[in-house]
Amino acid sequence: MNQFHLEPSMTTTFGGTFYPSGYSMVMFPDANDAARIGKQLVDAGFDDQDVMLVPAAIVLSQITPTVSGADDPLPSAGTEGATVRALTELARKGHAGLLVKTDDEDVAERLMKLVREVPYSMAQRYRALVIEDL
Repeated sequence: MNQFHLEPSMTTTFGGTFYPSGYSMVMFPDANDAARIGKQLVDAGFDDQDVMLVPAAIVLSQITPTVSGADDPLPSAGTEGATVRALTELARKGHAGLLVKTDDEDVAERLMKLVREVPYSMAQRYRALVIEDL
């Protein structure tokens, strides 16, 4: 499992808002649960490079600032800005996240099977042109 670092490919072309297409972001009230589920995902066969721990401080320092351009130069037609604001609100309460590569529905379901073993506060899968609740 890796530590998260925001890459340009994880943002929208216009506005630069956090939108890691092909990944799912899951937020947990307990950072220890996030770390434990991340390790279990790797143990279950997820590639170590495809599972990233995102502590609350990293959400606030790297992901939150991307919302500033969400409606620039035109108002966004999507929900990416609202999603970043929801992640920010959870991070301010100390929630930690996992960003996991989920190329298809089967991989997303494998992810959620483990996630559902503990309390989680939010789970979103970023697909081309849509953010799906998991």
